[in-house]
Amino acid sequence: MRRLASFSIALQDGDVLNDPILLRLYQGYDVPRPPVWMMRQAGRYLPQFRELRARFDFLTLCKTPELAARVTVQPVEELDVDGAVIFCDILVLLEAMGLPVVFAGDRGPQIEAPLRDEGDLARIHAPDPARNLAYLDKAIRMAAKSLHGRNVPVIGFSGAPFTLACYAVEGQTSRDFYKMRRLMRGNPGAFRRLLDLLADGVIDHLKAQVEAGAAMVQLFDTWGGLLGQNEYRLHVLPVMQRIVDAFKPGRTPVILYVNGSSALLDVMRETGADALSVDWRTPLSQVRKKVGEKIILQGNLDPAALYSSPPDIRKAVLAMWEDHPRQRWIVNLGHGIPPDVPLEHARVFIQAVKALRYPCQDGDRTV
Repeated sequence: MRRLASFSIALQDGDVLNDPILLRLYQGYDVPRPPVWMMRQAGRYLPQFRELRARFDFLTLCKTPELAARVTVQPVEELDVDGAVIFCDILVLLEAMGLPVVFAGDRGPQIEAPLRDEGDLARIHAPDPARNLAYLDKAIRMAAKSLHGRNVPVIGFSGAPFTLACYAVEGQTSRDFYKMRRLMRGNPGAFRRLLDLLADGVIDHLKAQVEAGAAMVQLFDTWGGLLGQNEYRLHVLPVMQRIVDAFKPGRTPVILYVNGSSALLDVMRETGADALSVDWRTPLSQVRKKVGEKIILQGNLDPAALYSSPPDIRKAVLAMWEDHPRQRWIVNLGHGIPPDVPLEHARVFIQAVKALRYPCQDGDRTV
């Protein structure tokens, strides 16, 4: 397989049509249908995952490369999705940067000693992916090797700096993250320094994943929607642009996901990300008008739609298609797949997308 992250392949190379459909889209070629995968597709809705989870705790699954690689590959084998997002958690980076994390059952992840003031920033250090995140790199290598014959790329990921800051300061999941927002408002200089430190860590984290074999990476700004456009532009945009720019020389595609994206589409576009992954609250046709024709869109079926009957799931896919029947689109959910969705409903969703067809010649260049 050729280097997966290249955007500069000429059609006369002769083998572009053998590239994974997800990568052909990023390379600027027309594809016969939209590629499809699901956020959190390696997870509890899969019986195979539940069997492993009954034997191993969550962090053991994340930190045992053989297990993480197996979980990563499961949805490809079961559902035939077009991309395999590596199984891990965004908070392992905080742990690698000096903030230990405990996964406390139903209470969710807990930061043992959250940051409370500017002096606490001294506790954050650059991660050493080769040492304290080596399990993730090994899992990516194993998953990529396993998927080579299936022609499915591995997708790496990280939490975005703002979302990581939310957990680092709050210490746990929150509805509104007021401790973090108090730091942002009361000491904006310290807050921006925190974001800079986290951005450095994100770059190192993602580069190690690409070196291990991830063909593209996604930034999860799960809590970015807490901010208004002006706040996001002031505090977050500079570090997001720096992260995206770090991957431009090698042309590794960068996807940016923001939950609560409706108010932030303009500033999301300004990050320079290759694809914008958006939630379900805004129709894709309206998102397209906001961001222009060149950028790739990802999304945006409401995850709750997968609780519907199979015929209604197919109707929901067709409704998205009728709203945005164009290239430069990766079908996904507007958030992660819920853990209690029936497996057959997930399969219906993937099959319905794979039945779509563009009226084009596969391999035409679009950009």
